[in-house]
Order: sequence, then C-alpha cells, then structure tokens
Amino acid sequence: MKSDDLAKFIPLSGLSGDALAQATTLAGSIALEPEQVLFRKGTEDARSFYLLSGEVALDAEDDSPPLLVKAGSETARHPISRLKPRVYTGIARTPCKLASFADDDLDRLVARDQATAYEVTEFEGDDPQWMFDLLGNPAFAKVPPGNLHILFGRFEAMPVSAGQVIIEQGDVGDYYYLIRSGSARVTRHAGDGKAIALAELRAGQGFGEEALISGDPRNATVTMSSAGELMRLPAADFDSLLREPLVHRVNLAQGAELIKRGAQLIDVRLEAEFKEGSLKGGTNLPLYLLRLKANNLDRKRTYILFCQSGRRSAAAAFLLAQRGFDARVLDGGLAALNKPAAPK
Repeated sequence: MKSDDLAKFIPLSGLSGDALAQATTLAGSIALEPEQVLFRKGTEDARSFYLLSGEVALDAEDDSPPLLVKAGSETARHPISRLKPRVYTGIARTPCKLASFADDDLDRLVARDQATAYEVTEFEGDDPQWMFDLLGNPAFAKVPPGNLHILFGRFEAMPVSAGQVIIEQGDVGDYYYLIRSGSARVTRHAGDGKAIALAELRAGQGFGEEALISGDPRNATVTMSSAGELMRLPAADFDSLLREPLVHRVNLAQGAELIKRGAQLIDVRLEAEFKEGSLKGGTNLPLYLLRLKANNLDRKRTYILFCQSGRRSAAAAFLLAQRGFDARVLDGGLAALNKPAAPK
C-alpha cells in the first residue's frame, strides 16, 4: 500500500512523511465482494477501516434505510463506523478495497508523531547550572519534597564529547537527559534515509521524555555538538519520581466535578479528529501546537486533557505541568468512555 493511498484519511492526513511511510507497514489490506460483511453491529473488533474503493452500507438493523459510504466522499475520509461497540453492520454493496489498522497501532503512531517533532523539553532560565534550572522550573514545584531530594540523588553525571550520539531514533527509551553544559543537535531520519536537522539544544534544556511517557521508540537522534556534561535519569526513576507527580489522571465523574468548578476540557487530537466528534464543551488544541499556544492559556485555570487513548494527553499534561499549569488527564481517553460497564 502506498503513502498516497493513506494520506487522504483522518488522522493519517496530519502525519509527517516519515510517519506516513510507517503507516503503510502497519496497514492491512482487505478485499470484499458484494454482500460480504465487514463487521457486525454490537461487536468490538479494535480495528479501524478506511474505504479505498467501492461502496459500503451501514445497517442499523432497526428498519431504517442503511447509510451509504462511498470511496472518495468526505464521510469516507474517516474510519467507517468508528464507535465501539459497532452501532451498525457494515456490508459491501459493490466490490470494495479497504485499509485496516489495529486501533492501538494507529493511536501510537499518531501520538508519537504529534507529540512534537523531536523529544525536547525546555527548562527556562538563563543560568546554565542544572540544579538552579530545575529548582526554578514550575514543574519541580509540584514534585513532593521527598521526591525532589531523591531525584537529585538519582541523576547521574555523564561527561560527553563532541559528536557523541546520546539517543538514536528507533531505540527504546531508557533515560531522561538534562544538558548541564555543552550543546547538542536533534535530527530525524526520513523515509529516504536522509537526516533532517530539527533543533539545537543548549545548557538548561532536557530531552528524551516522550518515549518514556508513551512507551514508544525514540523518534529522533540527539548528538552532541560540543563537549560537555549531561545529567541523566533512569526511566524507572523518571516514571516514579517525576512523571507520576506531574501527570494526574481523573475519571469521568472526577472530571465532571472539576468542570463544575471551572475546569476546561481540551481535546489534544488533530483538528480533523475533533471535527468528527468530541466531548461537549471541549476545546481543540492539538498536541503538536501545544508548545506554541500554551502561553495563551489561563494559568489560574484547571485543564482536563483528553485524546483517543490517553497517550497524547499524558504527553500534553507533562508539557503543561512543566510550564506551571494545573493539567489533568482523562483516564483511558475517549476509548474508555465507549466501553460497556463491567458486570457487577
């Protein structure tokens, strides 16, 4: 399957060229004959289907006329009958070709690509002394004092030389890094193997958190431009001492109570996903725009972030917490809201 075949679909249309190329390796291909069933009403198959050619009828099985989805239409840009359990039975009306994705694979791909073009966290302040940068950052005001004391003890000093590769695109996330002295450059390999320069990092900046939060491979390579020293924090310590205090999760009832007190819902999915449907009262601020628009948010207000699964919103909450915001994550995202209640 070619990238051009997938680029018209949502949320795939918002992916970078490199991520879109990865999507072609994740996509399954399905061919249906007329009257063949794609899925049945009431089932939960954890897959998304996109119509490449042909026509599919969506039957609600309630004596109402079926809804028709034609390839190339605006409706066909979205996954067919996305809600789970399925509210329709999908039946091919003509010979059809479809692309199929595991929902989890698709959400991971979008989360990784939209989390930012590179794994960089800005630690504000002009003082290059790493400890002063940490203590002056709003995020660390929210870390319990006991954690903070342990945190400083868990950071490991790492002398580095010019040209040394610190993290490499595709590797498993194992450490979170702060630059104590020196500088580094961030690059990302495109589908053709060429390295694209993304950023230059300086003392007082950190990198590597996104892979630790999402559990996905590193999405960029960081190479030292000059000799210096890094402070690195092992993944387990990052998770327990830093991420957990900064990423607070709420369930639907807790979120509703916060909204009564003035909290704002923010949908961090792509614009096209938001237009397809969102929670009532939600405002759209895609994760990839968060760094640029965070300063427009009211720092006195609580924000409840959500996405499809919770991955993108967790990364968003971490970024906002570092900037001094009170950000919460809707646990499990929209996917959890569509699941039937567990039997008592």
